[in-house]
This record gives sequence, structure tokens and C-alpha cells, in this order.
Amino acid sequence: MLLTAFGGFMSLIFLAMLVLAVVALGMAAIAREDAYRAADKQNKMFWLIILGITVAVNLLVPMIFLQIAGLVATIVFFVDVRPALRQVSGGGGRRGGSSSDGPYGPYNGGR
Repeated sequence: MLLTAFGGFMSLIFLAMLVLAVVALGMAAIAREDAYRAADKQNKMFWLIILGITVAVNLLVPMIFLQIAGLVATIVFFVDVRPALRQVSGGGGRRGGSSSDGPYGPYNGGR
């Protein structure tokens, strides 16, 4: 019983790793080539190859250390490359406010 539950849990983990890699690959494919150069990151082809290999490993090769290496590459893309690409592409997410703005307007220091 416990072994079956653990197997189901690990299947969910592997599925989540695959979904993250596919989403990262899609985002890497959509971004413009010049944005990678402007953000001073590796080129677009590098990230497409790395994330494509990650997807292939998650689908075809059940070797946990390769899957973890791919997960690290996916995380690096999400936390480092993608925000830099959005910043140089003008998709920063903040529309006009300052860094001290809260959800209900600007913070005025308790006045």
C-alpha cells in the first residue's frame, strides 16, 4: 500500500517536471532572438537545445540524475533568463507605478 502511494507521488513529480520543461521550452521558443543578446544571456538556440533535451529526457529516459539536471536548467530559465528577457522586451509587468506602490495605491509611510 505504501509502495503504491509512493509510486503515485513520484509519478506526479515526474509529470510536473515534464510540464515545467514543456512550458519553459515554449516560452524560450516564443522569445525573440535579439532579446537574448540584449539581456546578455546565452543565445536562443542554446536554450532551445537544452530545454528540448530536458523534455526528451523526461519523456524517454527514466534516469533520475538526468531528469534532475534538466530540472535545474528549467529552473534557471524561469528565474534568471525569462525575467531578463521580459525586461528587455518591455514586458516587465508593472504598469506605471513606483516600487513603493502596494495593491491599493502608493505607500505613504503611514501618514
